[in-house]
Amino acid sequence: MPETPKQAVPPANIESLIYMLATSAMLNLGLVPNPIDQKVEFNIQLAQHSIDLLAMLQEKTKSNLSGEEARLLDQVLYDLRMKYVKAISQNDKK
Repeated sequence: MPETPKQAVPPANIESLIYMLATSAMLNLGLVPNPIDQKVEFNIQLAQHSIDLLAMLQEKTKSNLSGEEARLLDQVLYDLRMKYVKAISQNDKK
């Protein structure tokens, strides 16, 4: 049986964790399709959970991140919170 080519695994760092949680939030806000089945999903509770995890990470790592890491986390949280509010308001109109 032929061996499946291996994808490079990103390094274990704070940026990877931020992007992983942000992707989860975007999937559950219905903003990107599920990469496995290409279906768009909407689960506001799971989206909120991912955003809350990022906020907790921000609080727990305060003063321990580099300037670039802190800016990334601030920007990702801001963007996700705005997308969350928009998703709720659009879903309420349905």
